[in-house]
Amino acid sequence: MPIIYDAQRNLWVLETQHSGYAFGIHSGGHIKHTWWGERLEDPSDYPDLSRYCDRVWWDWNDEAPVRGEGNMAEACIKACFHDGVRDVVLKYDGFENPNPDTLIIRLFDPAYGLKALLHYRLFEPIDLIERWITLVNESDHVILLEEIGSAAWYIPGNDRYFLTHLSGMWAHETRRTTQPVADGKIVLESRLGQTSAFHNPFFALSADAGENSGAVWYGALGWSGNWRMTIFQQLYENIQICGGINPWDTRITLEPGGTFQTPVFLGGFTTGGFGQMSRNLHRYEREHLLPKNAEEKTPSLRKVLYNSWEATNFSVNEANQKRLADLAAEIGIEVFVMDDGWFGNRDNDQAGLGDWYANPRKFPYGLKPLIDHVHRRGMDFGLWVEPEMVNPDSDLFRVHPDWVLQFPNRPMTLRRNQLILNLAKPEVKGFILGTLDWLLSENAIEFIKWDMNRPILESGWTQAPEGKDREMWVRYVHHLYEIWDTLRRKHPKVTFESCAGGGGRVDLGILRWADQVWTSDNTDPFDRQSIQEGFSLAYTPKVMMNWVTDWGGKSAYPLSFRFHTAMLGSMGIGADLSHYTNDELVEARALIAFYKSIRKVIQNGQLYRLRWPSEHGWTVNEYLGEEGKTVVVIVLKNPVPLRLFEIPMIRLKGLDARAHYRLRSTDQVFSGSVLQQVGVPILFERKFEVKLLEPTHFQSQVLVFDRISS
Repeated sequence: MPIIYDAQRNLWVLETQHSGYAFGIHSGGHIKHTWWGERLEDPSDYPDLSRYCDRVWWDWNDEAPVRGEGNMAEACIKACFHDGVRDVVLKYDGFENPNPDTLIIRLFDPAYGLKALLHYRLFEPIDLIERWITLVNESDHVILLEEIGSAAWYIPGNDRYFLTHLSGMWAHETRRTTQPVADGKIVLESRLGQTSAFHNPFFALSADAGENSGAVWYGALGWSGNWRMTIFQQLYENIQICGGINPWDTRITLEPGGTFQTPVFLGGFTTGGFGQMSRNLHRYEREHLLPKNAEEKTPSLRKVLYNSWEATNFSVNEANQKRLADLAAEIGIEVFVMDDGWFGNRDNDQAGLGDWYANPRKFPYGLKPLIDHVHRRGMDFGLWVEPEMVNPDSDLFRVHPDWVLQFPNRPMTLRRNQLILNLAKPEVKGFILGTLDWLLSENAIEFIKWDMNRPILESGWTQAPEGKDREMWVRYVHHLYEIWDTLRRKHPKVTFESCAGGGGRVDLGILRWADQVWTSDNTDPFDRQSIQEGFSLAYTPKVMMNWVTDWGGKSAYPLSFRFHTAMLGSMGIGADLSHYTNDELVEARALIAFYKSIRKVIQNGQLYRLRWPSEHGWTVNEYLGEEGKTVVVIVLKNPVPLRLFEIPMIRLKGLDARAHYRLRSTDQVFSGSVLQQVGVPILFERKFEVKLLEPTHFQSQVLVFDRISS
């Protein structure tokens, strides 16, 4: 049984395949954490509360810490009651074990009728636990929720730990960042109304872990709006990680009988280093999170797409899109996506957003002739949309200027010449849902790229229900999720991609509805290696959309290098194919066909980062396919210094030492033991007097091994 209740010790033990998690009932009725780490030999081995003095357990280690009762750590729950009291007191009120993998702890504040349900859901084979809190108002008065965190996690505080997280900015998203944890607080957050490119809601703590070994405690939050994580260390205490919806500028009114559920905060522990951490997260995302049909164990494979933006920008029309579609079909593209410029009065970024009908000058007969042409060429058809935005120069804004986020008597901030529709308003939600439902119902569209090109800077909600204006941040995200959920149910064959000015909306929340995400607007293959390395720490390559483009000009990098970089996840093409020579088109077709032959391994396989740019200067990724039958190794060699006669030996991971593997390109046969212990040589062309970043010195290889015996 993964969940055990020891009634004698008032202790719950939650066990996964390799990890253990324990907490118990303190004599004062508080639920206190006692263990998170390796799975112990026997359930009786987990520490209970008896060995700790009251002081330690009174003001620290609460499973759901509150603002009140002398609590000194970060709080998950802060409330204000009808009489002005702001001290929350939650006592143990029982538990439920509805199935073997789920536990609910009930807490209650009898003086004010506030109930808190602490939810735990175990994913035993991959050592992960989902946690969230449901708050219920069982009183006759309104309760104001001012902090609404999802969970607090604790790790032993007797080592010097390092925090690894993902930070960056536009065009430099998901960069792996590591810093020491000292006494005090580290705050990671977004206040921009989206997940943001500056920080991603993911953390990993370790003392001395590497890629392949060492203890790592880690977690990720499923929320696509304002979020916050606080890593708090206090002398002699465990380290606390508290996270959830960002309380900044937010207050939720909990009406009598009302409920509020926090986002899921996923947590895990491994002794297998950052590599095993990533593989656990990737498997969780593929098998338990990403949308899929009922009959699928894992979501279907991502198709190779072409996006027309770099070829035509805003100057799209039926004729030039058909020409690009013909070229895309010739090289083996499976989805043709028309980007910005197809709708309203849209010739640049100053007009048209909000008017989601085909521009009659560019498409005099609507979208159908282009869609039919794309389908005749054997491809799916996709569209770019930005439904949350509006230009002041648009029919929608002229009719509904009160629909945008704004404060009275204050200027509205334009970014990219656009304003943000207040998705907290039911009528705005209804308009966006109705418009997109109509668009998908009237046209045979199989792909939607949903963009959000600017952050929320004004949070003013005109005509808000009294006292609920600061609920905008939360209602906005809830309505966003409702729209995506409804569209997915009504149009189950449509693939959805999440984009926010690049990788600004990448999190475990949107991935419940998004099939894939746009990683970054930066498609330079040299920069992309670091972006994609960090992305892979928390998110499966399956959802990481990578484009082959002509960033810096066609001569900046070899075409094979650009393609091999894009093969590290789900691949797309964004280059202007009309400028490609016949030889380049032939090469592109061969590379796309090759990717199709290995994409199942890349998208559904286990990732081993053998070398990565932040530490080694170049990239080697291994993808181990189902049951270890196929192994793909992608090598990207950047112009970093190598000793003149050095031949790097790449040692693979995760293989069966007794099995044998044939290298497809040469028919050489290696034992699993040799590939893991000795390695396979990577031979690059040697160059002398090479200038820094000379294009011909960017080199790449893809090695494919097939298991031939046990």
